[in-house]
Amino acid sequence: MAKKNKTAATKEDVIQFINAFADSEQKIRDSYRLIELMQGVSGKEPYMYGPSIVGFGSYHYKYDSGHEGDAPLIAFSPRKAALTLYVFSGAEEHKHLLNDLGKFKVTKGCIYVKKLSDIDEKALVKICKESIKWLEAKYEVK
Repeated sequence: MAKKNKTAATKEDVIQFINAFADSEQKIRDSYRLIELMQGVSGKEPYMYGPSIVGFGSYHYKYDSGHEGDAPLIAFSPRKAALTLYVFSGAEEHKHLLNDLGKFKVTKGCIYVKKLSDIDEKALVKICKESIKWLEAKYEVK
């Protein structure tokens, strides 16, 4: 039997979370801008995914191992070290999308930025759109 995910959508208030969790006025402002930007790209209302991630839309995944669950199409978290953007598929065909982004660090599926002004918003929108398109082709989008 597949394990249940520890992280799932909650009914917590997104704005209350940002105001309580973000550790600076800059992160609060950047979070509000990310809500505007990601809601515009996804066409979905923001919701809390777990205790510290703001998600937009969702998809259902199922791995060959049998593990399955739901995750946001795109998301972010205003973490202390950096804004964590869950918008990058990590797929080889998407690596070129990072070329015009600006100042950031990246792991397989996350982009880390100190502040939004360090990156190009148009490049971020393009990354979000391509990630959503990639997820829609690969998984069941809700």
